[in-house]
Amino acid sequence: MTAQEKYDDLKEYLRGLGSVAVAFSGGVDSTFLLKTAHDVLGDNCIAVTARSASFPKRELDEALDFCKKEGIRHFVVDSEELMIPGFSHNPTNRCYLCKHELFTEIFELSEKNGIKAVAEGSNMDDNGDYRPGLMAVAELGIKSPLRHAKLYKKEIRQLSKELALPTWNKQSFACLSSRFVYGEEITVPKLGMVEKAEQLLLDLGFHQVRVRIHGENLARIEVDESELKKVLLNRKKITEALKSYGFTYVTMDLTGYRTGSMNETLSDETLSEKVSAE
Repeated sequence: MTAQEKYDDLKEYLRGLGSVAVAFSGGVDSTFLLKTAHDVLGDNCIAVTARSASFPKRELDEALDFCKKEGIRHFVVDSEELMIPGFSHNPTNRCYLCKHELFTEIFELSEKNGIKAVAEGSNMDDNGDYRPGLMAVAELGIKSPLRHAKLYKKEIRQLSKELALPTWNKQSFACLSSRFVYGEEITVPKLGMVEKAEQLLLDLGFHQVRVRIHGENLARIEVDESELKKVLLNRKKITEALKSYGFTYVTMDLTGYRTGSMNETLSDETLSEKVSAE
């Protein structure tokens, strides 16, 4: 199937839901899903964004601006993951704990507003990595329209560009808690260190960035391979800034950016716990 045929299938699927609450982070996938759902369902589509310490302010601001511009009913819920029992210890199922709590809250909000379904923006590429959050999606009956339509990230970017969405070429993003080594404690101060460090790199013009935190004070910077040299050219500025944020050691990962690099330490047994598409 072509991307356009999948897009048509997506619209038909959303139309069949009747009404939907989209878990909206402001990223590439959820923006495309929300735009399509709103085009199809109008006011029977709402957006719900979670505000927490692991969600950067710039992402929240962009989500608010998009919904205001598009005339989409938008709800912001406070979802403080660090209050979830066990979450701050960063277990391997951390994402499951977070998503289960968040989607339960979105379900309750949806029922109060007469919305029948809740949807999230995972795509076909998400089937290939360790994604414990998808276990919560399956358990709670959350809809995954992009996976239903068998859309891949590349196709979503293509279609987003055709729709003139500002996110068509936006960098991939995951919550800041994903920057921590499994088993190391997640705290508000360390989340703040990571957020400021990544914002600095974005302000310097880097496109795709991750600042992974190891222990209390070591930063491991990941950027696209094409921008590794740029890190060295800005070495002094980056090092001085990150040390002022609380890091003692500032390192660059020579492999470059890749999704789920923290999962590289997991066992084969843990990695086998994947959820396939609907």
